[in-house]
Amino acid sequence: MSNKRNTVLVCQGTGCVSGGSEQVFSLLKDEIEDSGHAEDILIKRTGCHGFCQQGPLIVIEPEGIFYTKVKTEDMPEIIQALLPGGKPTERLLYRDPITDKPIPHYREIPFYNKQERTILKHCGYIDPEDINDYLEIGGYKALRKAISEMTPEGVISEVKGSGLRGLGGAGFPTGRKWESCRNVYGEIKYVVCNADEGDPGAFQDRSVMEGNPHSVIEGIIIAAYAIGAEKGFIYVRAEYPLAVNRLKIAIEQARQEGLLGNHILDSDFSFDLEIFQGAGAFVCGESTALVRSIEGKRGMPKVMPRPRTTEEGLWNKPTLLNNVKTFANIPLIISNGSEWFAQRGTEKSKGTAVFSLTGKVTNCGLIEVPMGATLRKIIFDIGGGVPGGKAFKAVQTGGPSGGCLPADMIDIPVDFDSLTKAGSIMGSGGLVVMDEDTCMVDVARYFLDFTQRESCGQCIPCRLGTRQMFEILDDITKGKGRHGDIDLLVELSESIKRSSICGLGKTAPNPVLTTLRYFRDEYEAHIHEKRCPAGVCMMQEENE
Repeated sequence: MSNKRNTVLVCQGTGCVSGGSEQVFSLLKDEIEDSGHAEDILIKRTGCHGFCQQGPLIVIEPEGIFYTKVKTEDMPEIIQALLPGGKPTERLLYRDPITDKPIPHYREIPFYNKQERTILKHCGYIDPEDINDYLEIGGYKALRKAISEMTPEGVISEVKGSGLRGLGGAGFPTGRKWESCRNVYGEIKYVVCNADEGDPGAFQDRSVMEGNPHSVIEGIIIAAYAIGAEKGFIYVRAEYPLAVNRLKIAIEQARQEGLLGNHILDSDFSFDLEIFQGAGAFVCGESTALVRSIEGKRGMPKVMPRPRTTEEGLWNKPTLLNNVKTFANIPLIISNGSEWFAQRGTEKSKGTAVFSLTGKVTNCGLIEVPMGATLRKIIFDIGGGVPGGKAFKAVQTGGPSGGCLPADMIDIPVDFDSLTKAGSIMGSGGLVVMDEDTCMVDVARYFLDFTQRESCGQCIPCRLGTRQMFEILDDITKGKGRHGDIDLLVELSESIKRSSICGLGKTAPNPVLTTLRYFRDEYEAHIHEKRCPAGVCMMQEENE
């Protein structure tokens, strides 16, 4: 992308920005200019490089030199290393956690070379605020191909053939949803991108929007062409200011290039896009609640039975709604073909999965692996295992709507169907690792506290049931558990799952049910022995 001798890529994702990378970028840019070597060295901001545990990060291309935990005072050494005859600054290189030997190139670091990046491939290498960077890597060629060489039906057929499933959590076949929306009559149709990422510990949608916003926008435009929509919205929570700003810049740049607006690429197809900032309600991740929020109403799910949003969505018009990562896959599918995409993954879960890997794991960050990769590969090969010599105990998948899987399930493949069978879900892509010092009853209490607070309050099972479950769990962690509490938790869980009107309520009991299923002995110790096996719950102090 540049004929300069070195390109310095400074991570400007939210994680690195919070660690001071904006100051690093600004100072480095000034010092490169002052050095008199600006003609040989290009400095660029990028989105998230993924290895958040080591930020702020800098990558020097073309060698792939990888600097970690960079500070402003490191600039003179970095500049010196960039000059002819300079050598990498060894003290800033990533060090192997076992041998403590420096690893100069990011391609040699297990965190990176054990992954298979497609959606994230360019997030740490292009300037998200410069459309030319996206165009240079083939950006918007898929849109041009779709409009000039394919019919809307042909686009949908390609998406169906890829096997892509919605990556917001439900996993519904994307092509079938598009086909359903196209087949519904309507003079006005809408496309909505769900970027309301609300799971605790999840940041993968945010990182894609911050690092490669045009990939999402291009996917949305192709979807609009396929279903016959002329208007679209990106519903993103206001707590994501950097993502919102970069999306705004990208949308305006796309308009200036004739990629949004009237007669896109000199065709008969017209489509425009705007951002809608949500107020951070977890329930607005549900399709009908999200739709109501855009309409200016309180974000509350519609009661079943009801028409799907593909039939009656925004302002009762047919509306296609997909997740950020789902849309980001579309240009890849159209450019490379459905067979190329379907080569990755499992028989029923195609492509790759993007996860935010957090918790008690050595390498926290943003990762991408083929569907079907095992938890062992994710947590140990990529994540580096549990730090401090502690034993791996469990992993939470799917956020507060997911479940906690124990250590003996470490070889389970991570895909939609395998996780559902185990009592959890894929969700939007959060993975929280827990070690031997984690109390599973306390973990269940934490997630029930979250879901009962986030309940919209519309239906009694969710509004009162989750609160009652939280109060029981809270009592158990305080040494006030009673005989019969476990049976009551199961009864409440089944009732809430069966009777709630939306996905938040139906999945809210999952953390409790899975911890009861795999860690029942911890509940019994709390209730019958007034003892927390992990030593987390202050049982004794509460009983004094």
